[in-house]
Amino acid sequence: MLSRLGALLQQAVETREPSVDLLEAFTEHWKGITGYYLEATDESIPARQTDIPWRLKQMLDILVHEEKQFPAGEAGPCLEYLLQHKVLETLSTLGKAEYPPGMRQQVLLFFSRVLGQVQHPLLHYLSVHRPVKKLLQLSGDRLGSGLEKEEVQFVAVLCMKIKQDPTLLTYILEGKSIPNGTPAQELPAMEEGTEHPSGTATGSPRAEPSPPRRDHNLVTSLVGLCKSKKSRVAMKARENLLLLAGLAQEVAAACLVRSSALCPLLTQHLCDLYSAVPAGTDPADVLAMERTSWRSQDAGDGAFPGKESLAAFFGWLDYLDELVLGAHPVVADAVAEAVEETFFQGILRPQLLQMSELAVLSATAMLVGTVRQVQAPALLQRLVLFLLGPDQHPESPGDAPHPLRTHLIDRCNHLCDEISLASLQLFEQLLQKPHEHITHNLVLRNLEARGYLQQTPLVPEERGPPELEHEEEGLDLEEDPYFTDGFPGSSFGMSKKLPSGSAPSGKGQVSEVVSSFLCLVPEEAKTSSCMEEGGYDTYVHDALGMVQACRDSAAPWGWPKAPRPLDSCHPELVFYEGHFLKVLFDRMARILDQPYSLNLQVTSVLSRLAAFPHPHLHEYLLDPYLSLAPGCRSLFSILVRVIGDLMQRLQRVPQFRAKLLLVRRQLLGLVPGEQMDHTMLFKGVVVLEEFCKELAAIALVKGPPEGPP
Repeated sequence: MLSRLGALLQQAVETREPSVDLLEAFTEHWKGITGYYLEATDESIPARQTDIPWRLKQMLDILVHEEKQFPAGEAGPCLEYLLQHKVLETLSTLGKAEYPPGMRQQVLLFFSRVLGQVQHPLLHYLSVHRPVKKLLQLSGDRLGSGLEKEEVQFVAVLCMKIKQDPTLLTYILEGKSIPNGTPAQELPAMEEGTEHPSGTATGSPRAEPSPPRRDHNLVTSLVGLCKSKKSRVAMKARENLLLLAGLAQEVAAACLVRSSALCPLLTQHLCDLYSAVPAGTDPADVLAMERTSWRSQDAGDGAFPGKESLAAFFGWLDYLDELVLGAHPVVADAVAEAVEETFFQGILRPQLLQMSELAVLSATAMLVGTVRQVQAPALLQRLVLFLLGPDQHPESPGDAPHPLRTHLIDRCNHLCDEISLASLQLFEQLLQKPHEHITHNLVLRNLEARGYLQQTPLVPEERGPPELEHEEEGLDLEEDPYFTDGFPGSSFGMSKKLPSGSAPSGKGQVSEVVSSFLCLVPEEAKTSSCMEEGGYDTYVHDALGMVQACRDSAAPWGWPKAPRPLDSCHPELVFYEGHFLKVLFDRMARILDQPYSLNLQVTSVLSRLAAFPHPHLHEYLLDPYLSLAPGCRSLFSILVRVIGDLMQRLQRVPQFRAKLLLVRRQLLGLVPGEQMDHTMLFKGVVVLEEFCKELAAIALVKGPPEGPP
């Protein structure tokens, strides 16, 4: 009862004369803290067992209470005392000395609470932001390694204040000081001992401070905390670094790039995590990983050896991608450039160009994962040009202006099936990226002139369709007169002379195009109808998703709706399908003699290309009625050749259909797998039938192409 009465009397006194009593109490608590160092004899007593934490709490409460008694923007006597007598600078020195033990923790908490709870702008004062920077410099000290929770709380408060007033960033990083309310860029740094316009001294006549250390500051503290093993600490630090990178003011963005080691710190950590991936990590495990999110807390569940390291690397790459995506353009470009120079060029390129097959396979698998992660336009631009080069003019056979591009494409046809598979997956990932240069560099630049078309109208002779199963030895199908102007069955033949100046393409109805692909595989080689599968609707559903995704990606690119008029092309140019399509077509031609996984990957890449809405891609990959120029081939012509080869082979294999059905059931997991002769051939036939259905579904979904203007 007496204690409550005393509290009421004390409250009445404080209400009557707040400024005098509050200042007296404030100075008494501060003198109590400084007096401890004069009277203490046992240096081993932890700070939390002294009255220092209690006195700091009382000082904070007094500052917050006092602020409510004065108009907004006006500093009370307690706050003026704190600024004039360099209370914060003294505390930062005590925190650095870590005496008594645990003092740094108490200082960090006090700074965080004062900056967070006192509304008066404090970081503009030299006597505030100088000790703030001193505490930030301590973040690299081993003594503070157990204070990550307090450190991240401290830097989070600073970031919140910088978000409210971005001009503060310049002064925290560069050590300048400004009077409150004056634009930062217009005033020089205030010297020690000068007075704030309000009459509050910002310093005392001491020795000039040493220049701010650039090796430890707000940015280095944040990046260091981003690496914390404590997930909550790392998450909070990363979120606040995103906040700084996303500041809208260009002056703040330029300061972040110029006056801090942001870019090298971010990229060096990326390189360190890449190097930490165990050398024995199975590339197949890397390729099978899903896209990693840096916000996920269970990425490293140890499902296979090396997964934790992989999750750490791809998680940090995902974080950099998000940072670049949301950052000011100045920051985004600087970080993207640093990633390209340090990681892409400095680490990936040498590994991708070495001779060791195992090293190449591992590097390619990591590159596939890297491409899968990158989405930010600024970073994606750097990655695409790094891999493919800037070239946009049509290719010529033997050209290799960008050696890395040449190597990567060649490896899609490597003697090592694993390297071929990883390289094909790389290009499939690339083709899923919303960047126009990818499709243009790989394919479209070679189709611009439509040189694959026979420009002179042809009139087929009066003769029956060719018998592909009796192909003459040594005769190239592409050079066979029947091959370019007629196909087995009435739906493939050209029945009339084409008008001059029009595209030498049949442009059949969609139903005819779909039938052309569905009827390619002979009935003896078809097995899907015998299985209880989803049917053709499944292919159409999948095609709808892929075609729509390609349309969405290409929507901003301004692609034409119709093919380029032939009269604007240059018929004297010799058509070359380009390095990428050449390798894919060569692989497709060997579909009956390749491993099942490789065939699936080759057809997957070709299906992705066919789904793009460019009229030249549609014409070249999905039009069965093209009249090809001499020596040229199209996807459909290659399929016709493969079918001709299949027709000959199936007659030489006893019980071909029964064995084919068995292999199909094995692939579906309906019966146990067992080795038999011609297994690779049977699996190739299964993939061939599936691929023809995919192309038919894509053609159906895309609908009829528009004719040339």
